[in-house]
Amino acid sequence: MAEEAEGRVDLPPTPGSEQQAPHFLQDVIFHGKFKLLKALTPQESTLCQHGLFFLDGQRRVDYVLSYPSKKPSSGRSGRQATHLLTENAVARSLRRGPHSRGQHNPHHQAQRAKDPSGADVELGCPETLNGHEDQKILRREEFEGKLKDMGLELEKDEETKISGVSFVKIHAPWNILCREAELMKLKMPTKKVYEVKQLRGVVEKISSLVSKVVEPLHPQVEEHQQKNIKHLSHTFSREKQHLFDLSDKDYFFDSKTRSSIVFEILKRTKCKAKYSMGITSLLGNGVYTAAYPLHDGDINEECAVPNDRKLLYEEWANYGVFYKYQPIGLVRKYFGEKIGLYFAWLGLYTQMLIPASLVGVIVFLYGCATVDDNIPSMEICSTGNNITMCPLCDRVCSYWNLSSACATARASHLFDNPATVFFSIFMALWAAMFMEHWKRRQMRLNYEWDLTGFEDEEEALKDHPRAEYELRVMQKSTNKDQKAQHKIEKLTCQDRLPAYTTNIVMMLLMIGVTFAIVFGVILYRISTKAALYMSSNPVTRNNAQLTVKTTAAIINLVVILILDEVYGAVARWLTVLEVPKTDKSFEERLIFKTFILKFVNAFTPIIYIAFFRGRLVGRPGSYLYVFESYRMEECAHGGCLMELCIQLSITMLGKQLIQNNLFEIGVPKLKKLIRYIRSKQGAFQEEERKKKLQRYETDHFLEPFAGLTPEYMEMIIQFGFVTLFVASFPLAPLFALLNNIIEIRLDAKKFVTELRRPVAARAKDIGIWYNLLRGVANVAVIVNGKEPMEPLYLGQPVQTCRYKDYRDPPWSTTPYEISKEFWAVLAVRLAFVIVFQNVVMLMSDIVDWLIPDIPKDISLQIHKEKILLVDLFLKEEQGKAGNLQHRSSMEGNENWSNNNNKHTNSTNSL
Repeated sequence: MAEEAEGRVDLPPTPGSEQQAPHFLQDVIFHGKFKLLKALTPQESTLCQHGLFFLDGQRRVDYVLSYPSKKPSSGRSGRQATHLLTENAVARSLRRGPHSRGQHNPHHQAQRAKDPSGADVELGCPETLNGHEDQKILRREEFEGKLKDMGLELEKDEETKISGVSFVKIHAPWNILCREAELMKLKMPTKKVYEVKQLRGVVEKISSLVSKVVEPLHPQVEEHQQKNIKHLSHTFSREKQHLFDLSDKDYFFDSKTRSSIVFEILKRTKCKAKYSMGITSLLGNGVYTAAYPLHDGDINEECAVPNDRKLLYEEWANYGVFYKYQPIGLVRKYFGEKIGLYFAWLGLYTQMLIPASLVGVIVFLYGCATVDDNIPSMEICSTGNNITMCPLCDRVCSYWNLSSACATARASHLFDNPATVFFSIFMALWAAMFMEHWKRRQMRLNYEWDLTGFEDEEEALKDHPRAEYELRVMQKSTNKDQKAQHKIEKLTCQDRLPAYTTNIVMMLLMIGVTFAIVFGVILYRISTKAALYMSSNPVTRNNAQLTVKTTAAIINLVVILILDEVYGAVARWLTVLEVPKTDKSFEERLIFKTFILKFVNAFTPIIYIAFFRGRLVGRPGSYLYVFESYRMEECAHGGCLMELCIQLSITMLGKQLIQNNLFEIGVPKLKKLIRYIRSKQGAFQEEERKKKLQRYETDHFLEPFAGLTPEYMEMIIQFGFVTLFVASFPLAPLFALLNNIIEIRLDAKKFVTELRRPVAARAKDIGIWYNLLRGVANVAVIVNGKEPMEPLYLGQPVQTCRYKDYRDPPWSTTPYEISKEFWAVLAVRLAFVIVFQNVVMLMSDIVDWLIPDIPKDISLQIHKEKILLVDLFLKEEQGKAGNLQHRSSMEGNENWSNNNNKHTNSTNSL
C-alpha cells in the first residue's frame, strides 16, 4: 500500500508501449494481476533525505509550490511576454536593492540565459503565450518576489522528472521563524522543568496495576522525556530567547511548526495584481497547481533513516496493531492538534462502544432466551385460535390467518422485549457519560499539548478574512462611484440577501427531494406487493412481504449513498455563495448545512417506518388511498418493528461497508488504474524504471487533504444510528464497534500513505461537532421513548375478518369510530414518554453534575504552571534590576574615581 502511494507518476509513453498497453490492461482488469501496478511504478530513492533539503544540503524544504511549465518557443507574443517579465524582474530587483540582488542561489542563476535583447530570462518560461498565461507568469513572479521580500528563501526546480510541472521549494530561515512564531503566539517549551504530581496511596497502586496489565496494548513509541517531568511552556518571544533551549536551532521548531509558519506567510502575502489575495487566490486562479508541506521521509523497510512518518506507519497505520492504543502524541506532533483531536475523539468513542456493545448483546440474548415464554408470541402462534385477518391490499390480497405471522412475531421479540426499556435508559446515560468523558479527555490533552491559553489566540485569529471575502469587498468597492469616496469595509446583510434566499430555497428543495424519494419507495412497496401477490407461484406469494421489505431497504440505501454525495456538493456550493468572512465561519456553516441534509437523507425512511407507517391506513370499507388507486400500506404480519430493524440494519451496515470502507479503499485504487489507462503506459524502459523521484515529486502525486468534515460526518451519522433507534436494534453498538476498529486504521493509513501532508492547525476542541453530538443525544431520549408499540387489541369480531386497531364494533351506536380504549392507551403512552424523557434527562444532568469537566490533577497542574511562570518572570525581573543596580554602582564608582583623579591632578599642578 505504501509503495503504491509512493510511486504515482505519469511518464511519457515509451516506444512500443501503445502495443503493450492492451495486454497490460487485460492482465490487470481481467486476470487480477494488480501487482503489475507496483512493478511498473518507479521507486523513489532509498535515501529518505532525498528531496527534503535544498541543493546545498543544509536548508530544509519547509513548503513546496508547483506550477505548470511548457517548452519554450519563438514568436512575437513571446518577445512581449519576455519584455514584461524582464521589466517586472528589474522593478522588483530595484525595489529590493543591490544587497538582495547579490544573494541569489548559484543554482538558480545557472538556470538563466540571455535572450537576443540582452535581458535575463528564466529557462522554462514559455515565450509564446496568450494573455491569460502571461498574467499567470507575472503574478507568479511578483508573488515569489514578495515572498523573498518577506525573508523566505526560494529554490526552483524546472528540470523535474515530471513533464509539464515545475516546483518552487521554500525555506524559512531562523530569524523568520522566530518573528512569525512571536506573531502567531506559539507556545514553546522553556528550559524550566517541573515535576508532575503523581497519584499516591491506594489509587497509585491501582493505577500501577492497571498500567502493567495494559502495557502490551501501548504502541512501541519512544518517549523523549519521563512521564513525571514536564517542560514549562511559554509564548515564544525574541526578547526572551534566553528562556528557551536553543542549543539545536535546526530542530527547535519541528517540521509541523515550520510548515504552518510558512503557510501563514503564504496566506497573507498579497500581490499588486488585480484581486490577488495570497496563495489561496493564486491556487484558485491556476497560477499554482498545488501547495503543500513535505512528508518527513520514506516508509519503506530499506530506509535506514528513522522518521516520524515511518514510525506512524508501523505503530499506527497498520491493521496488525488494531488492538493497541493510538500514539496520539505522535499523531499530534506530525499532523497537528486538530487532526490529533479527531483521532483522540474517535479512539475514545470506540472504547466507549465496548460496554454498550456488551449490554446490547446481553439484551439480544435475553430476547433469545425468553422467546418461548413471550405471551403475545404464544397467542399469535397458537393454531387453536385460528383468527382470520382482513386482506392487506385490495383485490389481489386474500384473507390470512394470524398464526401465519408466528415467525415474524418471534423474531420481533428478539429485538423488542422487556430488557429493551432498560437498554434505552442505559444508552441515554451512556451518551451523557461519553460526552463528559470526552470533555475530561479533551482538557487533559489541552494541558499536555500546551493549549490551556488558546482562547485569546483563537479570538485574535478569528477575524482574519478569507481571500474570497476580500475579493468580494474589492469588487464591491470598484463598483461604487469613485466620487462618493465611500470605503467599503465589509459585506452587509443586504449584499448577502440573494445568497441567503438561495440557501433557504435550495435547502427546502433538497429536503423535499428526500421526502419525494421516500414517497416513491412507498409507492414501490405498494405496487410490488400487489404484483407479487398476483403471481401463480406459491413461494413468491408466501415470501412477498420479505421480498418487498428487503428490496425497499436496499433501494433506500442506494439512494442515500447517491444523495450523500450530491448533498455534500450542494452544501459546499451554498456556503461559497454566502462568502463567509473567516475560515472558521466557513467551516461551521458548511458543517451545519451538510449535517442537516445528510441527517434528513439517512433517517427519513427510518422515521417514516417508526412513527407513520400503519397509522394512516383507515379501516375496512374506508381505507386511505394515494392517487385514488394505491391503498396506503399497513404494517406486516408481525408489526412494523421488524421492518424497522431490517431498514436500520441494511442502512447502517451498508453505509459502513460501502461508503465508509469500500469507497475509501477502492477509490484510490480506481484513480490509480485510471491514471495508468490515460497515460497508456504498458511498460517502462529500464532507464525509466531507474529514475528516482524527489520527495516533493512523490508527494505531488498524493491526494490533497480535503479536511476532516467527511470523517466527522460519517461518525456523527453512525452515532445517530447507535443512539436514536437503539431500542429497535440493540446490536447497533456492536456493528459500530467492529466498523470503528477498522475505520481507525483505515483513516490512519490514508493520512500516512495516501494523502499529502496537511498543514498543521491548532485547535482546542472539536468545535461545532460537540454541539451536534449533544443535539443527537437529546433527540435520542425522545425518540427511544416514542418508538412503535404495536397494539395488542384486535378489531371487534365480525362475520368476515378482523383488523388491528382500537375501534367500536359495527353494532354499536358509533360503528367503526375510535374507541375509548384508544384514548386510554394513548394517554398511557404519552405518560410513559413524558416520564421516560424527564427521568432520563434528570439522570443525564446528575451524571453531568457529578463528573467535573476538568480533572482535579489537571486543574492543580495548570495552577502550578501559572505560579511557576510568575516566579520565573519575577526572578528574571529581579535579575535585571540587580544587573542595572550593579551597573549603576559601577558607573558611579568610575565617575568618583575620575573626579578624584582630576582633583589630584589639579592640586599637583597648583
